[in-house]
Amino acid sequence: MSGGDDIDAIKQRKKEQLMQQDTTETTQAPDEPIHVEGTDHFSEVVDAHDVVMVDFYADWCGPCKMLEPIVEELAADTDAAMAKVDVDAHQQLASQYQVRGVPTVIVFADGEVAEQIVGVRDESHYRDLIERHSTA
Repeated sequence: MSGGDDIDAIKQRKKEQLMQQDTTETTQAPDEPIHVEGTDHFSEVVDAHDVVMVDFYADWCGPCKMLEPIVEELAADTDAAMAKVDVDAHQQLASQYQVRGVPTVIVFADGEVAEQIVGVRDESHYRDLIERHSTA
């Protein structure tokens, strides 16, 4: 076996280790809200994180605009992932999760719906929800 073959074998083993880690560990939550681009993307986000708080919103909704800075703050300060779903662009997702009014916040824990809230609450309410469902 030449030196080049050894390096290739090492690279292959490392690649396999990294791929195995990706499937067994959850992804660290980003410091900014994730704007969901569709049903598949939504599933990927929920599956990739232990706790995900999803803000179903509409651009024309006044209370949704009040919730936006809270969601941004929680994304920066908590271990939970924050996701935003535009109900006008993604009506199928809104229907699937029975969103009847905006804003609606759904907290997912380990890929399952854990809580659903319609309307705006203060930031501490959302922090409590996240802490309640965090497995840390």
